[in-house]
Amino acid sequence: MTVLPDTGYRPTEEDRASLDAWFAEYDAESARRDVERMADLAVFPLNLVSDDSAGDGRSAQWDRERFVATMTHVMGEGSEDISFESVRTPVFLSPAMAVVFTDSTMTTEGQSRQLRYADILIRRQGKWAFQTMIQGGWGDQL
Repeated sequence: MTVLPDTGYRPTEEDRASLDAWFAEYDAESARRDVERMADLAVFPLNLVSDDSAGDGRSAQWDRERFVATMTHVMGEGSEDISFESVRTPVFLSPAMAVVFTDSTMTTEGQSRQLRYADILIRRQGKWAFQTMIQGGWGDQL
């Protein structure tokens, strides 16, 4: 049983369902490598937090152009779809803010890779968008 921190806010079923729907859409766009549509689901400037090959923490802010260029490079332009199997643990700080921890298996061209990351999402005008991406190992690219 996962024990989540008490943030003082108890999410509703709609809160969780809307967040799950957002991730389903984002994963579908990622699987198609539709980086422009992925960018539509973000708030810019986008915060990124990682560590570099020297073991130092790094952070950056990207505009949409940088996000699209970097994610296009990272995801490649292959014709095979990418699939994701993810377990997500959201911690709602309020009805409009959530920190989501994800353990995921990404598979492409028969090769699987384990990923662990966290995202901070905010809800504006009833729609979720990611605002901060946190994942180890990307700091040299920031």
